[in-house]
Amino acid sequence: MSGKSKPGFLTPKAISNRIKSKGLQKLRWYCQMCQKQCRDENGFKCHMSSESHQRQLLLFAENPDAHIDEFSKEFKEDYLELLRRRFGCKRVHGNVVYQEYIAHKEHVHMNSTQWETLTEFIKWCGKEGLCVVDYTEKGWFIQYIDRDPETIRRQEAIKVKEKMAVSDDERIAKFVEKQVERAKESGTNQNEPVFTDLLRTDDSEKVAFNFGGPSKQDATIKKPLPPTGSSLFSSSSKKVEKGKESVKTEKRKAKSALEEIMEVEEKKKEKHNRKDYWLTPGIVVKVIHKRLGEKYYKKKAVVKDVKDLYTAIVKMIDSGDKLKVDQTHVETVLPALGKTVKIVNGAYRGEEAILDALDEKHFCCSVSLKQGPLKGRAIHDVQYEDISKVYTDS
Repeated sequence: MSGKSKPGFLTPKAISNRIKSKGLQKLRWYCQMCQKQCRDENGFKCHMSSESHQRQLLLFAENPDAHIDEFSKEFKEDYLELLRRRFGCKRVHGNVVYQEYIAHKEHVHMNSTQWETLTEFIKWCGKEGLCVVDYTEKGWFIQYIDRDPETIRRQEAIKVKEKMAVSDDERIAKFVEKQVERAKESGTNQNEPVFTDLLRTDDSEKVAFNFGGPSKQDATIKKPLPPTGSSLFSSSSKKVEKGKESVKTEKRKAKSALEEIMEVEEKKKEKHNRKDYWLTPGIVVKVIHKRLGEKYYKKKAVVKDVKDLYTAIVKMIDSGDKLKVDQTHVETVLPALGKTVKIVNGAYRGEEAILDALDEKHFCCSVSLKQGPLKGRAIHDVQYEDISKVYTDS
């Protein structure tokens, strides 16, 4: 056969052709109707004169608006899908999304759509209400608006749940505060002494004083002396002591009742706020998994953002590297005594507190709340994994 044979798969020529066709090529040498990318101007000129291209041009000439609308629709759907899936509802530069979009070799090119430039397309998305767009010195920024009914329903459910949790916490805090005030009022009323007027009654005994010598009758009759340690005010002192004891017992009863009420409320909050996830932005964690790399093992990082309930973006404190970790790859960090910690799980989840004491034998500690209506309240037997150090720029 005298025809020209195609080079083999592993020949230098075939390898060179694959390297040249790999990646993005120049847009002006691409034919959208034929979906063919040419490498140079000569190749594109040969393609334009080919029979297959002429047939596609005839099809395009029959109904050009339908083809342009179809290409525009494909470009819009693919661009917005990439924006939604890759960046979610975050604000991002429009060109960043476009660069990722055209990295796909089979994408619909901009010159085949109804928009001549990317700026026109972004403005059109803003006018149609598909995205939120704004212009800055760095260029056009775009933010996707998610109108999926399932997403809207899920966001509303999360808002309702958070509102209910906040209202429950406020109601419990107000109830506890009222109980504390009531206990204080009852305690102060019992401690206040009652003053009465000194009045003489007819039945009171008369006291006679004899400055002369003892009479014969007094000498013959000797009355027994009162026992040692007794006084005229022994009976009154006993009554006062009994009154003090009764006040103390009543205060003890009031205090124990208040503590019981607070324990019941804490148990309710514990059951409501105890979750199987604990990652929170702003806390310090330690990497405990070697899968992330030996250089990060046993190193501390700060949680920057929580992507979902169980994964987060952390920034290493020493190197500044950012990693995406699961909560099983890290553990909480305890600061020195007197430093601020964040309660990441349990009844007081999300509250900041001061680390007061450590119980190394039982792997627990004592903290006191730093803010809120219960500020200064001491919480004991808090597990190590329920608190973590709050990151502060040194």
